[in-house]
Formats: sequence, C-alpha cells, structure tokens
Amino acid sequence: MSVRKRTWKNADGTETTVWIADVMDANGGRERRQFESRKEADAYRIATEGQMRAGTFRGDAAKFTVKDAADRFLDYCEARRKRGERMTQRNYDVMDGHIGNYICHDPKRHEGKVRPSRLKEFDGGIGQIKLSQLTTKGVNDFRDRLREAGVTVVTTRKILSTLQQLLGHAIDRDLIAINVAKGVKVIGRRDEGARKIVPPTKEAMRALLSVADQDFRVKLAFASATGVRAGELHALRWHHVDFSKGEVKVETRVDAFGDEDVTKTAAGMRIIPLSQPLVLMLKEWKLRTKSKKAGDLVLWSCALVVLSSCSRR
Repeated sequence: MSVRKRTWKNADGTETTVWIADVMDANGGRERRQFESRKEADAYRIATEGQMRAGTFRGDAAKFTVKDAADRFLDYCEARRKRGERMTQRNYDVMDGHIGNYICHDPKRHEGKVRPSRLKEFDGGIGQIKLSQLTTKGVNDFRDRLREAGVTVVTTRKILSTLQQLLGHAIDRDLIAINVAKGVKVIGRRDEGARKIVPPTKEAMRALLSVADQDFRVKLAFASATGVRAGELHALRWHHVDFSKGEVKVETRVDAFGDEDVTKTAAGMRIIPLSQPLVLMLKEWKLRTKSKKAGDLVLWSCALVVLSSCSRR
C-alpha cells in the first residue's frame, strides 16, 4: 500500500493538490482513495493495513452503500421465497417495509397510496452510507433516531434485526467482514416492551361460548382449550386429529397470504391432548361439515361462517 501526492493545474490557473492512497489486496484487486491532506491519507493507510493483517479488509465495501447491500439482500430473499426456502410473502414484506421505511428511507414509497396509520414519519435512514464507513456507533445513532421519531422499542428491535440480517448477507458475499449491527441493544422503559397477553377468564369464555353461533363455538372451544396460534389453528387438517388417542398434532401454520409452511421452530411441532368434551364436539362438527377428507382443513368452514356474518353487518 502506498500514499502519493498529486498536483494539477485547473482551467483558471489555480493548482489543486490531493493525496492518493493505493491499496492492492491479496487477490490482486486494486482500490484508490483520494484525500485532501497527507494526514487523512496516512490514517486511512494505517487503518487499512491493520484490517489486511487481521484479514478483515474488504475493498468492495468502499464501492457499495447500505442501499446497494439492501437491494441485493431483498433480491436474495425474493429468490428464496420463490423457491419456498423458509421465506414467505409476509416475511419478505416485513423486511422490505423495515428497509424501505426506515433503514433506506424512501420518501416516494407511499406516493399514491394510503399511508399506514401506525407508520412513523422518519428520514434518518442510513442507506446512503458506504459499507466501509458504517460503524457500530453509526448503528447506535440510527437506533437513537428511530426512538426519537417515536418508533416503539419492539419495532426498533425488529428493524435492527433486519439490518443485522442484511449485513450478514453482505458478509456472505464478501462485501464486508464484520457485522457492526450485532449486539446493538434497544433499551426502553419497563412498560415499553412486548405486552403480556392476558387470556380471557373462564367465566368470560363460558359467556362467549353460550352466545356463539353453533359452528363458531367449535372454533372458540378448540382455540381456548389448546392454546394454538391463529396461524396453526387455520392450518389444521383432519389427519392431524387422532380421535382414538384424543390428541391433535401441530406441525404446520398459514399466514395472511395463504402461504402454508411448517411451524416457526422445531419446538412448535407438538402434540396436544384433547378433552373428551372437545373430542365429542369435533366429531359432531365433522358430521356436519362438507370437508371430511383427511387432507381437508378442520376449521375452514367455521372461518367462513364468521366472515359471512361479518359481511352482513
């Protein structure tokens, strides 16, 4: 690596002097940086030589911005979604929202559309920053701007998680060597964390069941007795229910886009025992419903009853 001085005459007769740092990496790649002073050039040389000795220098990082890395990351996610590799449309949309609304803020993103009411006004993104210049301090400052804009603790954590995945992909593509977003924490007041979900009391559930439609009562009873998530509930098929053993196997889920997949984690795959009254209710429901085959959804018709009753209101 070398630092040299370059001087030239301008059209008006004045002279311009700059200091140029030339870097040649182990693969023969060359990078040239220009500075206004010898001090700045030498500081860059010393820092770069330290990175090269540690094996963390990535010359391409000087060419790409965070926005460039984000575009590549979203292309990668879209390809995974099309191949069905644990990337649903909802997963993609959430990360695309984090990137377009916050990380690489795009002011034209919602032009001609109804702006989501919960979306905070924000113009403090980091998309224009070069990957080589993004530091842990820069990520911490970005986090602070999010909080100052009124973004909640939970959402800020999710945005930083997307940024961490984005930079992880950049590492996989040899654009950078260190994930500066890793370990950045979001600390808020004790009452700003994820809200604890308080289930209805037994008395409240009895009251709901007593006035519910006959078909919808099956769904309410099943959900309250098993505690399954909504996505898991709507992905259950008859082959998951074992009447003889009195149990149900949870191994799939479905999202708002109708994309069906396995549960989020291996721990989510579980067998839940069913009470005898619930088994009897499911048997009676199976006799009434038109969807009786092993591969048919258990509670799809129940959902239709709710939707149709809502549409009449």
